[in-house]
Amino acid sequence: MSFTYSGLKTAIQDYTENEETSFVSHLNDFIELTEERILKTVQLDLFKKNVSGTFTSSNQFLTAPTDYLAPFSLSATSSSNKIFLDYKDATFIQTVNPNSSTTGTPKYYGIYDVDTFIIAPTPDSSYAAELHYFFRPASLTAAGDSGTTWLSENAKFCLLYGCLVEAYTYMKGEADILAEYNKRFSEAVIALKMFGEAKEPQDIYRTGQVIRQRQ
Repeated sequence: MSFTYSGLKTAIQDYTENEETSFVSHLNDFIELTEERILKTVQLDLFKKNVSGTFTSSNQFLTAPTDYLAPFSLSATSSSNKIFLDYKDATFIQTVNPNSSTTGTPKYYGIYDVDTFIIAPTPDSSYAAELHYFFRPASLTAAGDSGTTWLSENAKFCLLYGCLVEAYTYMKGEADILAEYNKRFSEAVIALKMFGEAKEPQDIYRTGQVIRQRQ
């Protein structure tokens, strides 16, 4: 079983027995807040994306994708050789390359602002760029009534109980019921983290075996 957008909204109302107009108007907020909590708590390979672009010659800036959240790697291709840039703070970039007119093969990159990377040295040519990054997936609220997302199909308990936490918090409901929803959401998040860390394909030789403390 999976949740469609319409199905999840119905489930939230059924669990809370609440069809009051202002409550219903906040259903999208409950869903989006829960998606945000999951996104910031659990790192899954499906939240990774690769895009290709181009470094502009004599331009020290590179525009970030609109769904960008955090970087994994950025590379420049020179004479068929891929060069991975080191991620640094913007102050480091500006210290090693104080004069933006000084050009060369890119070695470093950092976050200049919410929409832009800063590169050093300033590219001396239009190198091919490849960014591997952590992205924000589309919300279930944008999928239409019959639409689904990976979370609504594969992490339905996590999504449901997270929404119930948000909904019951909004309702200022009984503490014991809210605590139970929180408990079930936390259990579902742990299960999802276990999936991301141990069930998805991994190269143990390079990344190591996942180790947890005995209970």
